[in-house]
Amino acid sequence: MLDQPHPAPLPPETRAGREWAQLLAKYREPSSPRAAFELAVTVGPFLALWGLAWWALSLSYVLSVVLALCAAPFLLRLFAIQHDCGHGAFFKSRSMNDWLGRVLGVVTLTPYDVWRHSHSIHHSSSGNLGRRGIGDIDTLTVAEYAALTPFQRLKYRVYRNPLVLFGLGPGYIFLLENRLPLGFMGKARYWVSAMATNAALLLVLGLVGWFGGLMPILLIFLPSTVLAATAGVWLFYVQHQFETTHWEAEENWQLHDAALEGSSHYVLPGWLQWLSANIGIHHVHHVNSRIPFYRLPEALRDHAQLAEINRMTIRESLANARLHLWDEQGRRLLSFAEAQAVIERA
Repeated sequence: MLDQPHPAPLPPETRAGREWAQLLAKYREPSSPRAAFELAVTVGPFLALWGLAWWALSLSYVLSVVLALCAAPFLLRLFAIQHDCGHGAFFKSRSMNDWLGRVLGVVTLTPYDVWRHSHSIHHSSSGNLGRRGIGDIDTLTVAEYAALTPFQRLKYRVYRNPLVLFGLGPGYIFLLENRLPLGFMGKARYWVSAMATNAALLLVLGLVGWFGGLMPILLIFLPSTVLAATAGVWLFYVQHQFETTHWEAEENWQLHDAALEGSSHYVLPGWLQWLSANIGIHHVHHVNSRIPFYRLPEALRDHAQLAEINRMTIRESLANARLHLWDEQGRRLLSFAEAQAVIERA
């Protein structure tokens, strides 16, 4: 009996998210030597800049703050490494990933086990209109917004204002909100994660205060933490909040299609891509979250067509801060003014 011919693979422009997930599975294998190298070249400069900033306190407070701000991108990169640990994608060993993630959680002010669970919900529900509210930016549909009272509309507008999202929000999330396992208050393991992180953080800051007084905390710890948090929130925002992103009613939602169509490819200069640990290649990450960040460029090189999906430059990303409401009929994210026009036509 003759073998049946295998069907030809779908052309790149018609491949569904599920097929991409299968094609990208070969990049999932972590390299422990490469992971150790990436950790070293991130921790080393971060600690060196912290040390220089502390030393500079005796010379100039301004110089100390500048050096602290220079440490912030490396703190952001440590968060990206913690992020990969949460996906089991940094080291080959799961226990090494988890314990490194917990240690880094003290530095990034993010309880690892709480965040890992919240982030897994984000990955398993991104773009699902029926499962919003955990691990994402609150986003209403035009119809939902139209049904709100004037006061409720005002609250949503304030929340979505860039001054709140990227000004007050990052400091609030990392300095205050992360101190409790919000959303998982009934689970003991998440209380342990949050309280253990808090205790370790208090110990570290206590030692800093003991040896250096308040100035290292006020002029090094706070500026570097807030700048890294702000950059992190911005990156998370542009990864999913863009005009042609993907939202779908739960009955029609499909995991891999939502991952591919609802995540951006944020094109950054090489040095920014390195500092952000390739997190701008977010569509590939969402399609297969077990790919280590240091292998994401490899996937793009081998599949050049992926580089053109949801491609977004820095200039283009700035316009996304004005988009706030999902139009289910037009299937795009709208500004408040555009949404009002849709409401008035209805």
